[in-house]
Amino acid sequence: MGTAAVVGAVAPDVLASAGRRGTSSLTILHTNDVHSRLDPFPMDGSRNAGKGGVARRATLIRQIRQEQKNVLMFDAGDIFQGTPYFNLYKGEPEILAMNRLGYDAGTIGNHDFDGGIENMVTQFGKASFPLLIANYDFKNTVMDGRTMPYKVFEKDGIRVGVFGLGIQPAGLIPQNAYKETKYLDPIDIGNDTAATLRNGKKCDYVICLSHLGFKYTEPTISDNVLAAKTRNIDLIIGGHTHTFLDAPVAVNNPDGQPVWINQVGFAGINLGRIDLAFEQGKAVSSAGKSVEVK
Repeated sequence: MGTAAVVGAVAPDVLASAGRRGTSSLTILHTNDVHSRLDPFPMDGSRNAGKGGVARRATLIRQIRQEQKNVLMFDAGDIFQGTPYFNLYKGEPEILAMNRLGYDAGTIGNHDFDGGIENMVTQFGKASFPLLIANYDFKNTVMDGRTMPYKVFEKDGIRVGVFGLGIQPAGLIPQNAYKETKYLDPIDIGNDTAATLRNGKKCDYVICLSHLGFKYTEPTISDNVLAAKTRNIDLIIGGHTHTFLDAPVAVNNPDGQPVWINQVGFAGINLGRIDLAFEQGKAVSSAGKSVEVK
């Protein structure tokens, strides 16, 4: 289990008023880059031997749901590709497993195109949760109308707005796999979508499911750049770079407000967990950690 980071402290006056008005709590669980890893890693003496596996993740998630009243669970993309399960079944077992685990939403990673865009239609059509992606325009493809830019979840009176952002397909995904999918600028779309959720949809908390990657040395749009150049995002749940964070890290947005970024490696080795407390619709404290699935 990774170390927990306390992301904010509850002020004494908030604690005093909590008795009168009550606080709301919310637990966010998340994965990224699971890459068709349904079984634990083999016991072969390697670094990840025995870790992960969808059955163990299910047990861990069930335990957390029994302890916490309000839980939301998300995935930040690259559900597909990486084991023979994908080679044989093209993503069906992965989606059916996520249905059983009770995911609330996911976004689309570059490897989710690996079976072609027609296969995405087939496999994502079996999902009991929405695929959220705001910066892919699927209008001239078979995926048109099969995703949502965002979704609002309500838990214990708290409105949580969630949207997805995907990475530039050109040069990363074969063109015949993504066809006429149009990539829209993540900073522009991120700003617009977060503003819609905060102001138009009156969300108390805004989460971006991102497959942009945590950080790069070259000037490429990453989660760190997204956080620094947008407003109204509270939390970025990231993927793509397989970054192992023990706890969320903060990057200030243009208003000097902290945007928290978390990513938990790859292959379902870890489950991200962020516990939030709200008072009168405002997040007053949070703690995040990476929980090893073993």
